[in-house]
Amino acid sequence: MDAERNHAALLTAARQLFDERGTDVPLDEVAKNAKVANATLYRHFATRVDLIVAVYAEELTDLDRFSELLMNHPDPDQALTDWLRAFIHHVGTKRHLAQAVPDEPEGDRGALFADWHAAMEIAAARLLARAQQDGGIRTGFTAADLLAVTSAIALTGISEDRLDVLLDLIRNGYRPRHTTSE
Repeated sequence: MDAERNHAALLTAARQLFDERGTDVPLDEVAKNAKVANATLYRHFATRVDLIVAVYAEELTDLDRFSELLMNHPDPDQALTDWLRAFIHHVGTKRHLAQAVPDEPEGDRGALFADWHAAMEIAAARLLARAQQDGGIRTGFTAADLLAVTSAIALTGISEDRLDVLLDLIRNGYRPRHTTSE
């Protein structure tokens, strides 16, 4: 039980400190904030990269869980929009975590990124399919298309108050096209 509690405390402390100060924060501060000894930190995470990967993976797990919760939202279009907003926030605020994972020839960064990207595509696809089946969103594009556009929005560094404007632009672009007869 203590091992699980310590693991969770370390992830919580690292998440907070990485968000506040970046991934270069001294690891002894992570241990101190988690109220564990340095040796405990290293038993759970042998390297800084191991800790960063664990924190980032937890962030993605939270985003995936959010997509699952949104599957029960009564408005499938709004559910997709809410998840896309969370995804944009994730990309905009957690990019430093992904970039801190070194791209070494013997490393597994590529495999990690492929797994992480696949998980986000699955999360977006489940919400997109539901909204398309409901008729609120037209067919003809994929979850990968939405992730590309929303990632681009996140990378602009746009302020939170302008985010909904861009999301509305996307929503108006993916809604069914109605023709009017004159």
